[in-house]
Amino acid sequence: MGHVSVKNVVVSDPFWSKILGLVKDVMLPYQWRALNDEVEGAEKSFCVHNFKAAARLNARRGEPDFREPRWSDPGFSVFPKENETPDPDKFYGFVFQDSDLYKWLEAAAYVLASEKDPELEEKCDGAIDLIASAQLPSGYIDTYYILSGMERALTNLRDNHELYCMGHLIEAACAYYEATGKDKLLNVARGFADFVYDKLGPTGRPGYPGHEIAEMALARLSELTGERKYLELSELFIKRRGTEPNYFTAEKRKNAALDNKAVSEDTPERLDYYQAAKPVTEQAEAVGHAVRCMYLASGVADAARLTGDKELYDACDRLWNSAVHEKMYITGGVGGTRDGEAFSYPFDLPSDDAYSETCAAVGLVFFSRRMLELRPRGEYADIMERALYNACLAGMALDGESFFYVNPLEVVPEAVRRDSRLSHVDTRRQKWFGCACCPPNLARLLTSLGSYAYLADGDTILVNLYVGGSLDIELHGAPLRLLVRSDITKSGHVELTAELERPLRFTLALRIPGWTELKGGGIHVPPGKTCETKDGYMYISGPWNPGDTVTADFPMPVKFNVASPAVRECLDRVCVSRGPIVYCAEEADNGKDLHLLRLDTSRAAEIEVKSVKILDRELPALSVPAKRTRDAGEGLYRELSEENTDSTSALLIPYFAWANRAEGEMRVWIRYC
Repeated sequence: MGHVSVKNVVVSDPFWSKILGLVKDVMLPYQWRALNDEVEGAEKSFCVHNFKAAARLNARRGEPDFREPRWSDPGFSVFPKENETPDPDKFYGFVFQDSDLYKWLEAAAYVLASEKDPELEEKCDGAIDLIASAQLPSGYIDTYYILSGMERALTNLRDNHELYCMGHLIEAACAYYEATGKDKLLNVARGFADFVYDKLGPTGRPGYPGHEIAEMALARLSELTGERKYLELSELFIKRRGTEPNYFTAEKRKNAALDNKAVSEDTPERLDYYQAAKPVTEQAEAVGHAVRCMYLASGVADAARLTGDKELYDACDRLWNSAVHEKMYITGGVGGTRDGEAFSYPFDLPSDDAYSETCAAVGLVFFSRRMLELRPRGEYADIMERALYNACLAGMALDGESFFYVNPLEVVPEAVRRDSRLSHVDTRRQKWFGCACCPPNLARLLTSLGSYAYLADGDTILVNLYVGGSLDIELHGAPLRLLVRSDITKSGHVELTAELERPLRFTLALRIPGWTELKGGGIHVPPGKTCETKDGYMYISGPWNPGDTVTADFPMPVKFNVASPAVRECLDRVCVSRGPIVYCAEEADNGKDLHLLRLDTSRAAEIEVKSVKILDRELPALSVPAKRTRDAGEGLYRELSEENTDSTSALLIPYFAWANRAEGEMRVWIRYC
């Protein structure tokens, strides 16, 4: 299956239209100001600063007194000291800072693919001119090394993120070319990819990225340009990874020798952090840095699809089962520990000190779509939907101007302030981050939503997400518009109408969501069609006439979900969901001490579906019968006695909407009775 271009999809449903409008009108302009260090009170980015410094350096080449910067070991990150005025010619920030501008450009490109916006396009063209002016004649572009000393370029692939930045450059370049037809950024990306191919390709050093994304980006570049060598380089990166002799181990020793530093043989290498402890085809568990793992899995899936390599497909299957069936939060978040921002061991899914980085949830969405492209299965789309509506959306505030890096499932503000083990958790979203990978990553995902809603292969169209709007494609030389009416956050009713100039024969495959039960409803198909249910999709085939409409009624019961008993942190607790949305209790609605709440599952019939206004958004809410423990005893410890409780109700809101009001407690997993 192949994904559908954003250019072919219009999103107009009430839920997603508001979010995409927010991204375009607020989030992208805000992020542009952040990248230019213009947001008062926010951490500095220095991203655009670095490109300007590199461009100025390039402009001075050829002058009699010009000297190349010499490597002086600037370190993993360099920030100005307090009250220090930044040097306009010096690199600042993390080594991967270039990628933030690339991600912003990619997000903007998807907006331009959907609608004309001359002002935004002009801003993008200016940014692209700046990037091009920073590129070296060799094709190399990474401002960290251009400004710090090129003699160390591509010598620390494990930690210094050049190939990660290249991957995001390629993704942005492909998106911008597809949106506008302009190839300036594409030529920059190809120049860098060609440089890397020469240095690390079949006749170069056997290196591969420390932080993955180049693998899937190179596959995309290969598909766009028809150049097989980019796919070849992607395959090399995948198949070299974790083989012996281990490249990262050798690279570390070589760099230590260059710096006259000793390498401690007593310190074990954390190669699993980089997914490099064993070859990809032997990996059976999702391990290490969660974002890197999801990006690697996405690249492996792309390579498996484009090459037909069954070993790579099997590796994807194993990584999927490990990540989703043993290590995923119910919100679709992944990465259970702050130690390395990583996957923990199976079923270790703590709620209060969860890491669940926004970027990792974005990576799971990438992986889900690519698994669908390999083999259409409803489970892949279910997980993609779960991550989108919950863990991903939680990463941004409802006003689009503040963000979460970490997405816990339980918060007590006093604990966060006083317990150093929770120092990675924020109780309020932040204006920006020095390491700001998540905000622009979320923007590029949301603006490309249309490419996740549908897949197409020949005369088969897969509907993965019920996003109201339309899909325009060409079948058998004739145009087809699929008009979708849906508001899946409130109702399970969906209508899909084929707008045709003449009858056409094709297959429409509708996903049957994992959260629904078709009792009392169903999928109603126009006459003359054949239907087959397979792997979570209903395939509706036959000749379609203009105006033919399929209606689907997916019941959306409120569900009390429990975790596997192996998840110790969730024992004797439930999580409430309805449709694709996971709900949580927040102090603003239920008062303090949420741990004293018990949801009364015996009174499920009394649950009321309501709405709540948070900021300017009307959002679905649930009023659930509950009991609250009343402490009538004395002393820190006391003899077991009958618990004193008061009947009450708990108001639950969508998890993605928490922390948009006053600071307070939040809880996804709640005790029950």
